[in-house]
Amino acid sequence: MTDDVLATARAAVETGPLCDPCLGRLVAERSFGLTNRERGRSLRVAVALADDVPVGDIEPDDSCWVCEGESTVERVTEWAERGAYALEEYEFDTFQVGTRVPPLFEENDRLLREDIGLDPAAGEQLKSELNREVGKRFGRETGAEVDFGRPDVQVTIHPGDDSLDVRVNSAFVYGRYRKLEREIPQTEWPCSDCNGTGLDRGEVCPVCDGSGYRYETSVEQLTAPVVRDTMGGKSATFHGAGREDVDARMLERGRPFVIEVERPRTRTVDTDRLQADINGFADGAVEVDDVHLVSYEMVERVKELDASKTYRMPVEFEESVEADAFDAALDELRGATIEQRTPTRVDHRRADIVRTREVYDIEGQLVTDDSTGDSGTTTDHSGTAAGDPRTATGATVELHGEGGLYVKELVSGDEGRTEPSLAGLLGVEAVVTALDVVDVRGEDNPFLVAEYVRDSGEDGGSASPSWE
Repeated sequence: MTDDVLATARAAVETGPLCDPCLGRLVAERSFGLTNRERGRSLRVAVALADDVPVGDIEPDDSCWVCEGESTVERVTEWAERGAYALEEYEFDTFQVGTRVPPLFEENDRLLREDIGLDPAAGEQLKSELNREVGKRFGRETGAEVDFGRPDVQVTIHPGDDSLDVRVNSAFVYGRYRKLEREIPQTEWPCSDCNGTGLDRGEVCPVCDGSGYRYETSVEQLTAPVVRDTMGGKSATFHGAGREDVDARMLERGRPFVIEVERPRTRTVDTDRLQADINGFADGAVEVDDVHLVSYEMVERVKELDASKTYRMPVEFEESVEADAFDAALDELRGATIEQRTPTRVDHRRADIVRTREVYDIEGQLVTDDSTGDSGTTTDHSGTAAGDPRTATGATVELHGEGGLYVKELVSGDEGRTEPSLAGLLGVEAVVTALDVVDVRGEDNPFLVAEYVRDSGEDGGSASPSWE
C-alpha cells in the first residue's frame, strides 16, 4: 500500500510543476486529520527519502499546471478576505462557500489522474478543496459558522475571471395579525384600470385618484415596511395563511403570517419592540402579536396550512323567519357536506368548478328588527329575543368550517350554486351584511416546533409562537 502511494506521488510530480495541495488531493482519502497541503508536502518528502534525493529536486516552482496557483495559501486567503469585505455591511451567523471551477482546471484535474493511471474520481476534486479551504479562512475572518443547508449568506468564487459574488438570503418574521377595519385587503391591490401606474391615458386615473391602488392600504403595507426598515432589508414580502375578504375583519387570535425580508443587513432584532413598532405604525387598523424570528421553512408551513376557520356574521332575511324554522335549518347545516359551485362574485377569476366543504359546527340567534351595527342585539340561547316575538328578519350566525368554505354563499345560496344553504332551507332570501373571521386553526397540525424559531436577540421574543 505504501509503495502504491509513493508510486502515485512519483508519477504525479513528473507530470510537471505541481503544488502541494494538488498533489495531496490525489490521496485525500488517506490519513484523516491532514490537509491536502500537508499530504502533498509529506508525499514529496517521502519520495525524496525513498529515492535518496534532495527534496528540493522535486519541489514545485512558482506555478502549478493543474490549478494555476489557485490553491496557494495567499490565493485562498485573498478569496476569504474579499468575501468578508463584500459582506461587511451585513450581519450573519452562517455561511457557505461555493466555487465555479473553470473548465480548463477541471480538464487539468482529469488529465493528471489519467496520466498517472488513477480513476478520474480518485481523491478530491479542486472544487471541494477550494470550498473547504476558503470556507475555513472565511469563517475565521468573520466568526460565522458553515451551514450546508440554507445559510444566511453564500459566497461564490470564480477563479476563471477572478471575480466573486455574494448572496444574502432572506430573514423571516412570523406573527399573527388582526385586521380591525373593513375594506383593507391583505396584500397590495394595484388598480386594474391603470395597471398600478396612477395614470389613465396620460392623466390621473379617476378610479384610484392617481394612487395606483384600488385600496389605500393593506395589511402588508401596514406591517412589511416596518419589518423591512428594522432589518435594513432591500424589500419585504408578506405571506399569509390564507386570506379573508376585503370587507371582512380578522379578529381575536388573528391570522398567521410570515414577512420575508430580502437582503437584510440586520438579523438580530428585539421582536417585542418590533411588534410594538408595527402596531404603532398601523395605528389601530391592524394589530399583530406573537412576533418571532423564524427559519425559511415557515413560509411554506404558513402558505400550505390546512386550516379551518370560524366566522361570525350578521344576516338579514327578506322576510320574517320563525325561530323554530331557523333552529331546524342550523341543525340541518351542522356537520353537513356542502357542495359549492364557484360563486358568481369570484367566477371571473377562478375556475367554475364544484367544491365540497364541511360545516363542523354552526350556531345562531335571531335578532331584533331594530338592531344596528356589526353585532346587533342577540337573542338568548333558545333563539328568542327578550321581549320580541319568535320571529325576526335578522340573525347572528357563528360558523366553524373547513378551509375554502364560502360562508357568504352558504347563507345566501348564491342562486342555487351552493347546496344546502341557509336561505334554501328557510325558503327565504338571506344575505350576510358583514363578516368577521374570529379564528384560524390548523386542523391536525401543532404547527410550530422549536427548530423553526430563531433566536431573536438578547431581549425579545423568548416564547415559541402558537398554532393551536
